[in-house]
Amino acid sequence: MNDTVSTSRCAACKMQRKKCTEKCVLAPYFPQEQLHNFLLVHRVFGKANVLKLLRDLPVEQRGDAASSIVYEAQERARDPVHGCLGVINDLQRQVAELQSKLAATEAGMAELSVQHEFYNAPFQVLDDDADSLQLWEKLWT
Repeated sequence: MNDTVSTSRCAACKMQRKKCTEKCVLAPYFPQEQLHNFLLVHRVFGKANVLKLLRDLPVEQRGDAASSIVYEAQERARDPVHGCLGVINDLQRQVAELQSKLAATEAGMAELSVQHEFYNAPFQVLDDDADSLQLWEKLWT
Protein backbone atom coordinates (compact mmCIF):
# COMPACT_ATOMS: atom_id res chain seq x y z
CA MET A 1 0.00 0.00 0.00
CA ASN A 2 1.69 3.11 -1.26
CA ASP A 3 0.35 6.22 0.51
CA THR A 4 3.10 8.63 -0.42
CA VAL A 5 2.65 12.17 0.74
CA SER A 6 2.21 14.79 -1.97
CA THR A 7 4.12 18.05 -1.82
CA SER A 8 0.99 20.17 -1.29
CA ARG A 9 -2.04 19.32 0.73
CA CYS A 10 -5.58 19.62 -0.58
CA ALA A 11 -7.94 22.05 1.11
CA ALA A 12 -9.61 19.26 3.11
CA CYS A 13 -6.35 17.89 4.47
CA LYS A 14 -5.05 21.39 5.14
CA MET A 15 -8.17 22.23 7.13
CA GLN A 16 -7.84 19.06 9.20
CA ARG A 17 -4.06 19.45 9.45
CA LYS A 18 -3.49 16.01 7.97
CA LYS A 19 -0.98 14.72 5.47
CA CYS A 20 -2.51 14.53 2.02
CA THR A 21 -1.81 11.28 0.18
CA GLU A 22 -1.95 10.55 -3.53
CA LYS A 23 -5.09 8.50 -2.87
CA CYS A 24 -6.94 11.47 -1.38
CA VAL A 25 -10.32 11.56 -3.13
CA LEU A 26 -10.81 15.28 -2.48
CA ALA A 27 -7.39 16.48 -3.70
CA PRO A 28 -8.28 16.84 -7.42
CA TYR A 29 -11.46 18.79 -6.67
CA PHE A 30 -10.43 20.93 -3.70
CA PRO A 31 -6.86 22.15 -4.21
CA GLN A 32 -5.12 24.06 -1.46
CA GLU A 33 -5.87 27.39 -3.17
CA GLN A 34 -9.62 26.77 -2.86
CA LEU A 35 -9.74 26.47 0.92
CA HIS A 36 -12.64 28.92 1.13
CA ASN A 37 -14.77 26.76 -1.21
CA PHE A 38 -14.03 23.65 0.80
CA LEU A 39 -14.89 25.42 4.06
CA LEU A 40 -18.29 26.34 2.61
CA VAL A 41 -18.82 22.76 1.39
CA HIS A 42 -17.73 21.36 4.75
CA ARG A 43 -20.08 23.72 6.61
CA VAL A 44 -23.10 22.84 4.44
CA PHE A 45 -22.59 19.14 3.70
CA GLY A 46 -19.81 17.85 5.92
CA LYS A 47 -16.61 16.22 4.76
CA ALA A 48 -17.84 12.66 5.32
CA ASN A 49 -20.93 13.18 3.17
CA VAL A 50 -18.92 14.74 0.35
CA LEU A 51 -16.38 11.91 0.50
CA LYS A 52 -19.14 9.29 0.38
CA LEU A 53 -20.86 11.06 -2.50
CA LEU A 54 -17.69 11.36 -4.56
CA ARG A 55 -16.57 7.78 -3.85
CA ASP A 56 -19.95 6.44 -4.99
CA LEU A 57 -19.66 8.17 -8.37
CA PRO A 58 -17.64 7.07 -11.39
CA VAL A 59 -14.37 8.99 -11.66
CA GLU A 60 -15.47 10.80 -14.84
CA GLN A 61 -18.50 12.29 -13.03
CA ARG A 62 -16.72 13.43 -9.87
CA GLY A 63 -15.51 16.75 -11.25
CA ASP A 64 -19.01 17.84 -12.24
CA ALA A 65 -20.36 16.64 -8.91
CA ALA A 66 -17.72 18.58 -6.98
CA SER A 67 -18.49 21.73 -8.99
CA SER A 68 -22.19 21.30 -8.27
CA ILE A 69 -21.52 20.78 -4.58
CA VAL A 70 -19.39 23.94 -4.42
CA TYR A 71 -22.07 25.94 -6.25
CA GLU A 72 -24.82 24.68 -3.94
CA ALA A 73 -22.71 25.53 -0.89
CA GLN A 74 -22.03 29.04 -2.23
CA GLU A 75 -25.72 29.61 -2.87
CA ARG A 76 -26.59 28.28 0.59
CA ALA A 77 -24.13 30.79 2.08
CA ARG A 78 -25.72 33.58 0.02
CA ASP A 79 -29.34 32.50 0.62
CA PRO A 80 -29.61 30.06 3.56
CA VAL A 81 -33.34 29.48 3.09
CA HIS A 82 -33.65 28.79 -0.65
CA GLY A 83 -30.12 28.11 -1.89
CA CYS A 84 -30.07 26.96 -5.51
CA LEU A 85 -33.85 26.63 -5.57
CA GLY A 86 -34.12 30.41 -5.23
CA VAL A 87 -31.88 30.85 -8.27
CA ILE A 88 -33.89 28.27 -10.23
CA ASN A 89 -37.19 29.98 -9.33
CA ASP A 90 -35.81 33.39 -10.34
CA LEU A 91 -34.63 32.01 -13.68
CA GLN A 92 -37.96 30.28 -14.32
CA ARG A 93 -39.80 33.54 -13.56
CA GLN A 94 -37.52 35.40 -16.00
CA VAL A 95 -38.13 32.77 -18.70
CA ALA A 96 -41.91 33.06 -18.23
CA GLU A 97 -41.75 36.88 -18.46
CA LEU A 98 -39.60 36.72 -21.59
CA GLN A 99 -41.91 34.14 -23.19
CA SER A 100 -44.85 36.44 -22.49
CA LYS A 101 -43.04 39.42 -24.02
CA LEU A 102 -42.07 37.30 -27.04
CA ALA A 103 -45.69 36.20 -27.57
CA ALA A 104 -46.88 39.81 -27.34
CA THR A 105 -44.20 40.93 -29.80
CA GLU A 106 -45.08 38.14 -32.24
CA ALA A 107 -48.78 39.06 -32.00
CA GLY A 108 -47.93 42.72 -32.68
CA MET A 109 -45.80 41.75 -35.65
CA ALA A 110 -48.63 39.60 -37.05
CA GLU A 111 -51.05 42.52 -36.69
CA LEU A 112 -48.63 44.87 -38.43
CA SER A 113 -48.17 42.33 -41.23
CA VAL A 114 -51.93 42.13 -41.78
CA GLN A 115 -52.22 45.93 -41.77
CA HIS A 116 -49.34 46.19 -44.22
CA GLU A 117 -50.99 43.72 -46.60
CA PHE A 118 -54.35 45.49 -46.31
CA TYR A 119 -53.04 49.00 -46.99
CA ASN A 120 -50.63 47.95 -49.73
CA ALA A 121 -53.08 45.76 -51.61
CA PRO A 122 -53.90 46.99 -55.13
CA PHE A 123 -57.29 48.70 -55.46
CA GLN A 124 -59.74 46.64 -57.45
CA VAL A 125 -63.32 47.39 -58.31
CA LEU A 126 -65.13 44.15 -57.83
CA ASP A 127 -68.52 45.33 -59.02
CA ASP A 128 -68.77 47.11 -62.37
CA ASP A 129 -72.26 48.29 -61.63
CA ALA A 130 -72.50 52.03 -62.29
CA ASP A 131 -74.81 52.62 -59.32
CA SER A 132 -72.31 51.20 -56.86
CA LEU A 133 -69.53 53.32 -58.41
CA GLN A 134 -71.65 56.44 -57.98
CA LEU A 135 -72.26 55.50 -54.39
CA TRP A 136 -68.51 55.24 -53.77
CA GLU A 137 -67.84 58.52 -55.52
CA LYS A 138 -70.26 60.27 -53.17
CA LEU A 139 -68.38 58.87 -50.19
CA TRP A 140 -64.99 60.06 -51.44
CA THR A 141 -65.98 63.56 -52.50
